[in-house]
Amino acid sequence: MSEILSPAPPTTLPVLDLRRLHGPDRPAFLDELRRAARDVGFFIVTGHGVSADLEGSLDDAVRRFFALPVAERRAIENTGSPHFRGYSRVGTEQTGGTADQREQIDVGPEREPLPRRVGDPAWTGLVGPNRWPAALPGLRTAVLAWQSEALRVSREVLRGLAESLGQAPEHFDRWFDDESHLHLKIVRYPGGTTSRQGVGAHKDYGFLALLHQDTVGGLQVQLPDAPDGTPGAWIDADPVPGGYVVNIGEMLEIATRGYLTATRHRVTSPPPGVDRYSVPFFLGPRLDAVVEPLTLPAELTAELGPDPAAFDPAHDPDNPLHAAYGDNAVRGWVRSHPDVAQRWGWT
Repeated sequence: MSEILSPAPPTTLPVLDLRRLHGPDRPAFLDELRRAARDVGFFIVTGHGVSADLEGSLDDAVRRFFALPVAERRAIENTGSPHFRGYSRVGTEQTGGTADQREQIDVGPEREPLPRRVGDPAWTGLVGPNRWPAALPGLRTAVLAWQSEALRVSREVLRGLAESLGQAPEHFDRWFDDESHLHLKIVRYPGGTTSRQGVGAHKDYGFLALLHQDTVGGLQVQLPDAPDGTPGAWIDADPVPGGYVVNIGEMLEIATRGYLTATRHRVTSPPPGVDRYSVPFFLGPRLDAVVEPLTLPAELTAELGPDPAAFDPAHDPDNPLHAAYGDNAVRGWVRSHPDVAQRWGWT
């Protein structure tokens, strides 16, 4: 009897054209979307409808910001914001307790701070205004315009995933109203740093992340572990012209009872003389959202094996996840920016 071989692990990310979501082969597309999200946790979407002109304006504004004198960049440093907004220098954000080799601006929804009262949840302190450079007003315009489009595309992907999991397309919509806690980063990775850790290996804690990146590359994704426990290989998420990288976050892992899982990923620093620019967008729900696990169709539950509870992320002692999104968000910010947390009394 011939030996049955398992499929070889992928070496590149799946590429999915979102226009198929509205075409005659919608069922086939939804099946491919679910398989990409479950088997890899990362995929690339094209056909998203974001204009090349908007992307060009964003890219230009990003490069112009990082070309500003250091003093002008530091004028909006995040240590001046109790909401973790603004610019951070190379080495000031940490992943896994080690400094990342990137400089960036953290941007969220433009909102007034919430009043802080004794007994209020800690996450109320995350709501507040962004910090923008006075010398470059076009940055705010370009970034907020792209943020709006990234939100549209991310929610379209999320609706497709909901339907692929046997739910109504709008199943998750109630968590994404005007109070949604969106977040993006404007990032420059300088080339030739002493550490290869552009960003250390980690998982994202929101629902989805969507990445606009240049042509340099450096993002790497870890494939699932082998059945014998061998750690999954790392593969390059090579840029695809006109494509955005999408990945599953921990809140979606909770919502699907572990059917979809957040995938570890990292960024390696570029070589000397080369800088890498990227703008990752993170789709988060309302800060007061408590994610309720959905009920999977029987055929999908069967894929989890005889003990589906073993895949429930709430049962993972090495990485306990909280269904309350605000708690996850606070934990992530304090861990990543201990200097901001200390200055503003978060710890």
